[in-house]
Amino acid sequence: MNYDYKFGNSFYNYYKDYGIKSTKYRILAPEQEQEVQPGMEYLMDPLPIFDNKKYIGSGKLKDKVAIITGGDSGLGRATSVIFSKEGASVVIVYLNEDKDAMDTKMYIESLNGKCILIKGDITDKDFSKEIVNKTLEEFGKIDILVNNAGVQFQQDELTCISDEQFDKTMKVNVYGMFYLTKEVLPHLKSGASIINLSSVTAFYGEPQLIDYVTTKAAIVGFTRALARNLALKNIRVNAIAPGYFWTPLQPACWVKEKIPSLGSDAAMARGAMPYELAPTFVFLASNDSSYVTGQVIHNNGGQIMG
Repeated sequence: MNYDYKFGNSFYNYYKDYGIKSTKYRILAPEQEQEVQPGMEYLMDPLPIFDNKKYIGSGKLKDKVAIITGGDSGLGRATSVIFSKEGASVVIVYLNEDKDAMDTKMYIESLNGKCILIKGDITDKDFSKEIVNKTLEEFGKIDILVNNAGVQFQQDELTCISDEQFDKTMKVNVYGMFYLTKEVLPHLKSGASIINLSSVTAFYGEPQLIDYVTTKAAIVGFTRALARNLALKNIRVNAIAPGYFWTPLQPACWVKEKIPSLGSDAAMARGAMPYELAPTFVFLASNDSSYVTGQVIHNNGGQIMG
C-alpha cells in the first residue's frame, strides 16, 4: 500500500512566520478552536507532525503487542507509529474519531506494520473486556499497555466546573485507565510494561484545569502504587508527564486566544510536536528501561525542573 500522509502547513513555517521576528518565544500554532472533546486531528492547522521520518526502528519492540488508548491522534498516534517502526503490533482504541483512526491505521500499514482499530467508550467497564478479547483474538497476547486517552476542559474557577464536567473528566482520565489496566493485568507476563499519561500540569497546578490536574495527579499515585505492587512480577509501571504538545486536545480545550502562547513559559520557550515525545514511550516500553519502574518522565522543554 502506498499511503502518503499530507502534513499541510509546516510547523517550521509557523515558527518562521509568527515566532522569532515578533516574540520572545516560538508560536506553536495560530488561533483556533474545536467545539468537541477530545478533538479531531485532521481539522488542526498546522497538522501535527507525528512521525520523525529520520527515525529508524531497530527492533526494540519486535513481536510485541501494544494496546494504546487514544492511539488515533495526538501523542497516541505518534506512539502508535513509532511502536510499529520498532516492530510492535498495535491496537488503537478510540472514541469517535473515525477519520483520524483510519488515517493512522493506513499510515502504519504503509510502513508494513500491523494495526487494528477498536472503537468505544473507555468509561464503560464492559468495553475494557471487549478490548482485551479482540486483542487476544487478533494477536494472542498483550505485552504493552499505554493509557493515553484523556479529556480536559478550561474553566476560570472551581465554581465554574459543573458536576457533570467533573464526573466526565474523572471517568475518562481515571476510571477508564483503572478499568482497562485491571482487565489487561491477568494477561501480562514478566517483562511487560504499563505506561500511563500524566501531565506537567499536575506538577505546577494549572489554575484553569483544576479537575484535569486532579486526575493527572491521581495517575501519578496510581502509577507509583501499582509499580510497587507488580515489581516482583517484573511488570514495570511508569508515567510520562508531557508539557504542551500540539494535539487535538489543545484546540478542543482552550479559547482560541490561548493557542499561540502554549509552551511559552517553558525554558525552551516553545511547545512541541508529538514526534518529539514518541521515543520516550519506546524507552519505557522496551528492555532499555528494564530497571525503571514507578517513575514519571518529564518531557516538557524545561517548563518544570526537578
